[in-house]
Amino acid sequence: MVKKYRLAYPILLIGLLLCVRGTGFAQQAPSLSKGQKVYVPAYSHIYTGNRQIPTFLTVTLSIRNTDISHGIEVVSVDYYNTKGTLLKKYLPSPISLKPLESIRYVVDYDDKAGGAGANFIVEWRSENPINPPIMETIMIGSRSSFTSRGQVLIPFK
Repeated sequence: MVKKYRLAYPILLIGLLLCVRGTGFAQQAPSLSKGQKVYVPAYSHIYTGNRQIPTFLTVTLSIRNTDISHGIEVVSVDYYNTKGTLLKKYLPSPISLKPLESIRYVVDYDDKAGGAGANFIVEWRSENPINPPIMETIMIGSRSSFTSRGQVLIPFK
């Protein structure tokens, strides 16, 4: 009977260690930043089926200031196609977002210029080190919907 449970104890111990380690990640303080240049994937269409039939999507870029005390300045919001060609500059001049304020930019369903590899490059700044904003795209079509999060390209100190 003892031999039967010999393997169970190490497995249980490893499981407990992983659980304890996982809670440590949740307690880490977020890294603060004074600005970033962020790459956000956008899909104006995706392919489905064996014949790669395009399904067209509406893309919404959401920029959310997550800091409860400080505002941010969104310096630029630029939209690029699959080949990396700039299609549209959404901001003629920088805009300010107050603490916890959000803004959105929409690429219409019938705008197919971006392609399956389209993206936004967003630059933001703050006078103070703050919690970085969340930047994500939401793609919605008649067959599917999904989201994609931004990735920092250049952090500003």
